[in-house]
Amino acid sequence: MRIRMNWPAGSVRIELEDGATARAVIAALPAEATAHRWGDEVYFRLPVDAALDADADDVVEPGTVCYWVEGGSVAIPFGPTPASVGDECRLVTRVNRIGRVLDDPAGLDAVGEGDVVVLEAEPS
Repeated sequence: MRIRMNWPAGSVRIELEDGATARAVIAALPAEATAHRWGDEVYFRLPVDAALDADADDVVEPGTVCYWVEGGSVAIPFGPTPASVGDECRLVTRVNRIGRVLDDPAGLDAVGEGDVVVLEAEPS
């Protein structure tokens, strides 16, 4: 399923995978949340009921849409974070990978701390 994430300075299209956590995120849409930044990562609370996947990881490719189970948040790294070694996208803990940003993930740098993000399903 494709969704859109909008914020005051832009938007990105996201494709979610067909997994239990992604389905829980879809069920929570439409949603509004306050964005936070941690280095080159945007994250925001979206409390859904999810368990950590067996293949959860803490290092992902830029633009990977993740669900941080421990923090009850969607996290989208697009570059290094304070935990990164070199240029990797390292999250604070292991996360469930639930999708990917279809547009250039570097555009997420326009999301500011405290921006309101809106997640909604894209019309089919």
